[in-house]
Formats: sequence, structure tokens, C-alpha cells
Amino acid sequence: MKVVLQRVKRAAVTVFDEGQETGRRTGEISRGLVLLAAFRIGDTSDHVSRLAKKIAELRIFEDSAGKMNRALAEVGGQLLVVSQFTLYGDTRRGRRPSFTESMPPAEAEKLYELFIRLLRNAGVTVATGEFGAKMEVEIINDGPVTFILDDESAAS
Repeated sequence: MKVVLQRVKRAAVTVFDEGQETGRRTGEISRGLVLLAAFRIGDTSDHVSRLAKKIAELRIFEDSAGKMNRALAEVGGQLLVVSQFTLYGDTRRGRRPSFTESMPPAEAEKLYELFIRLLRNAGVTVATGEFGAKMEVEIINDGPVTFILDDESAAS
């Protein structure tokens, strides 16, 4: 599992149905984090659980001294979670990305839903995109502060 995490002042996601020029807003947050999440072949619920716990406890919001020392819940932050399988796109060969590492959609959607459930169970307000849909994500970065987390970064 891989997550691109961005600290934001606000963010929103709009889903576009097939053939439609106008979309429908499915999620919107104020201060918090946008999580772009992808799953690869071999990911398990244990990977998802560890990463959800890590994200909920990650101290990347500033305290009164300006140090990154506060977690999402401490600042009353929210999450916007968006599936993005392209994070596992391999561009090492040729000009077209290969997605052979990406988990098949039916399996990935189950882990995506588990990820959202675990984050909500951690007491965080979670808004979402729609798995597998065409989406536009609006982000007002805060910092900017961006981290890339994966299975290995959640080990400790």
C-alpha cells in the first residue's frame, strides 16, 4: 500500500459519471489531510491497519512553537481519502506506464473500504471520493507539507 499525504487548509473531490460534463461533489474537508491511496498485489488487511494507525497518529501539524508536533485529532482535522491506483504506475520502461503491480480493482476496493473504516474508527472525520471513478480533486496545500507513506513506513 502506498499513500501520498498532503496537509491542506481545505480540499474537495468531485466525481464525474460516464459521459457527464458536470460532476457531483462527494467529499469536502476543511483543515486536515488529503490521502491519495493505492494498493498493490500482495497487500493485506494488516498493511492497511498499520498504515491507518500511523496516519491517525502522525504528528505533522504545528504546535504553538511552530514545530510539527500535533496529530490530526489534536487539531480537529479531517481526512479526504481518494483512491489512486496510478501511484503504482511503473514508468521505467517505454513511454506508457505499466500497472502490473496494482491490485485488481475488486480486491483493491475491499482494502480501500477497510482503510476508510479504520480511519473512522480512530475517531477521525473522513470524506471520500468514489473508488474507480473519474474525479477532480481540489487542494489548498498547507505548507506545503507532503509525505509518501508505504507498507514499510508504517512498520514502527
